[in-house]
Amino acid sequence: LDYAAPYNFSPTTEQQGVGSHPHRGFETVTIAYQGEVTHKDSSGGGGTIKTGDVQWMTAGAGVLHEEFHSPEFAEHGGLFEMVQLWVNLPSHSKMTPGKYQAIEAKDIPDIALDEHGSHLRVIAGEYADAKGAASTFSPLNVWDGKLVKGQKHTLYVPEGHTTLVVVLEGAVVVNDTNRLEGKTVAILSREGVEFILNAEEDTKFLVLTGQPLNEPIEGYGPFVMNTKAEIMEAINDFNRGKFGSIMQEG
Repeated sequence: LDYAAPYNFSPTTEQQGVGSHPHRGFETVTIAYQGEVTHKDSSGGGGTIKTGDVQWMTAGAGVLHEEFHSPEFAEHGGLFEMVQLWVNLPSHSKMTPGKYQAIEAKDIPDIALDEHGSHLRVIAGEYADAKGAASTFSPLNVWDGKLVKGQKHTLYVPEGHTTLVVVLEGAVVVNDTNRLEGKTVAILSREGVEFILNAEEDTKFLVLTGQPLNEPIEGYGPFVMNTKAEIMEAINDFNRGKFGSIMQEG
């Protein structure tokens, strides 16, 4: 997980972001809180995500991709805030073809938790009767929430899942015992199906859950595989040009 906290960019005519680079064996999920990012990849995927949108890229067998501030955002400048997650793929799906899901804010179910403005967006998985907009390769949940100061809520998760509570801004007390402030992560027990969040401040948070894959993990730079041999194969395939190329306009 990488959190690009709010930063005010000045207008510029220069490209700002990350140029072409490879990935294999996992998925990248970018949540746009403020600002705009334009994405292109060698699977043919691409587009611009804006405030509230999400891009979900499956690297699978291997892609090259690039991410830059959109031309419009670069021209005008402004506040930029994003979260990027890396989601591991199960071994049988690591060599799946690359795929790109552009998920607009309007397509993400948004559940009101109370009448004060607390809410939960279901990006992936499901909560209550709402199903997330993203398709996934293993059972998991990505929920993007806000709790208003003074509000207390019980959230329900699948039993046996690994569960992370990520506080981006604000402060909450988890299960009436552990206080989490902004830019902190808590890993909850796999036992039980509920936990309590009590907001001491207006709080922006994520809940991330996943069914354990129970497989070995071998990571190296932009590759996440199961063995060192697979990592070496990924490096060799990249060096041989097997990840394709990014089509540029014009």
